[in-house]
Amino acid sequence: MLTEQTLHEKVTISSEDTVGVPRFSLTLSGHGLKLNRARTHTLQVNVGFLCNQTCRHCHLNAGPARKENMESGIVDQVVSYARRSRFETIDITGGAPELNPNIGRLIQEMSPLASRLMLRSNLSALNDGNRDHLFDLLKYYRVIIVASFPSLNEFQTDSQRGDGIFKISIHALKKLNAMGYGHQGSGLELNLVSNPTGAFLPPEQVEAEKRFRQVLKDKWGIVFNQLFNFANVPLGRYRRWLIKSGNLEKYMKKLSSGFNPCSVQGVMCRTMVSVSWDGFLYDCDFNLAKGLFMGGRKIHVSEMSGPPEPDSHIATADHCYTCTAGTWFT
Repeated sequence: MLTEQTLHEKVTISSEDTVGVPRFSLTLSGHGLKLNRARTHTLQVNVGFLCNQTCRHCHLNAGPARKENMESGIVDQVVSYARRSRFETIDITGGAPELNPNIGRLIQEMSPLASRLMLRSNLSALNDGNRDHLFDLLKYYRVIIVASFPSLNEFQTDSQRGDGIFKISIHALKKLNAMGYGHQGSGLELNLVSNPTGAFLPPEQVEAEKRFRQVLKDKWGIVFNQLFNFANVPLGRYRRWLIKSGNLEKYMKKLSSGFNPCSVQGVMCRTMVSVSWDGFLYDCDFNLAKGLFMGGRKIHVSEMSGPPEPDSHIATADHCYTCTAGTWFT
């Protein structure tokens, strides 16, 4: 049973201790900045680390062998929290959230509680031949689909995500298009997320979106609404790959040297609260992966009366350089 002491246990926040990289907190203070909350309008729900893929870039170490999956009782508590907090956006993620047995109920109960309900999909779990009912459910509730599609190159995608994933993803996108997703004016929003497949930063987003739009349309007749181009976060399986390949220090120096003070006001943790599969709260999904609880304090969703207070503290570590490098916002 959770006790008050357990729920509010103080957590020590430490840096990533990357050689040659200044602590993120010192970089902030050196620019006269603090990373505190604005008004929190987004609830992100991580329903678990179970996934049908074992992606090289995954910050959560998600995969087929992971047992962490949100149970029905926690779903009830998360829905209750959303109901009393009145978030504008609810963002469902994983792992592969499609593999959680409660995903249908979560979508149904969350739908009336926010103006925007999003599902993050790797496309292959959605399109495995066993979830046609989920396609219908997503369309019925007009759920925004945010789909991982790392590269237009089949070899690069399969090397990052697994053999055959590229073709499965193309088929899933065609299927979603046929349902109306991605078409302007349909009200069915389909967005893509692209991550680099190596130890480098993503290209400029506007140009990348233009290229993705042209190639997908010309080669496969696929349309989508927006492309989001994100750098990989040096945590979990991706961090291990960086260490193994001898790229960790170089990559961290790229991120830290690209720190843009102007980006701090737009990072997602200022307006988001993330709840994990077991109901504990974090400032973002990356802090969840790192084990940094919201504001540095271990708090369960059942204990929260509403959204975190504006100007409250955000826990940071050196992976936060990922969201503040360059000119793009998360």
